[in-house]
Amino acid sequence: MEKIPVYILSGFLGSGKTTLLKQLLHTCSEKNINPAVLMNEIGKTDTDGESISTMLKNSHLEKLLDGCMCCNKKDEVTDYLKALLSRKPEVIFIELTGVADPEEVVDSLTEPDLLPLLYLEKVITIVDAENVLAYHSVFESDRELVRTTKKQINVADYLIINKADLVSEDKKKKVEKLVRKENATSPRIYTTFSRVDVNDIFFRKRWGGKREALTRKEEINYKKNTSHSFSRIKSISLPLTTQTTTKQIEKFIKRWKPHLLRAKGYLSVKEGIYLMQCVMNRVNWEPSTYNGQCYIVVIGVNLNTKEIKEEWEKNFEIPVNAEK
Repeated sequence: MEKIPVYILSGFLGSGKTTLLKQLLHTCSEKNINPAVLMNEIGKTDTDGESISTMLKNSHLEKLLDGCMCCNKKDEVTDYLKALLSRKPEVIFIELTGVADPEEVVDSLTEPDLLPLLYLEKVITIVDAENVLAYHSVFESDRELVRTTKKQINVADYLIINKADLVSEDKKKKVEKLVRKENATSPRIYTTFSRVDVNDIFFRKRWGGKREALTRKEEINYKKNTSHSFSRIKSISLPLTTQTTTKQIEKFIKRWKPHLLRAKGYLSVKEGIYLMQCVMNRVNWEPSTYNGQCYIVVIGVNLNTKEIKEEWEKNFEIPVNAEK
């Protein structure tokens, strides 16, 4: 049996991983390549999978929710990948959570049950040029989270510096300095909306640069003495049963900063159903044909999820028939 190539898509929250994944799947369709996808969300609600499922046969998408596959969900990765392999794909894409250490996931691919069946082709890391410098400042007191963001860059075979149109030339130089410090050898490209030459990702030979890695002794000590970064990152899914406005939602999101890192979901506003995406200080609204239960997912560091839920219910959870 021929081994199946695996591409790991890494990058911090909101960097543009799902946008890249859509481009990869579109190219697969054009070239008659049969893909499978494993998506990981740290929360219980899957938002990004909704937009991906329409591009795949349902049986070719697996979703690992409510945890991170580099730590507390690591033991489940093998079963999910074996399920995908049983559907005989020609390529597998793994989209990690924004706080996953890709090196830990790479390690999962070397499990005895998987080793004869697949191989790692590339780790592709998307760097958010607009916010990466702020992350390192915001998380200065959280060494583990800083370590994770740096590791995502360090282990990448291919680096996509995304949202380049949103930064000045001076800031771009600072981002370049940071990226080069962590990974001076892997090819990188500056882009917007994760637009890249997908053929370059698919058909370029894997970069020959040697990855920096912890020694076995350092790795054992690290796992023994530290907790995983995702544990400080909380997520809460909030259902919406009535119509609201973009202004109300943005005001609600703003209230939880600077702890809030990301918010996303399908929401009913006056103009219709919209997919809302918030990364740091930027909020985007996109019309959607989504017809399920509306909701918003809020992700952040040390969020007071109880207070957020209470505030949401107070302001938004009006019974559907209350206005009639």
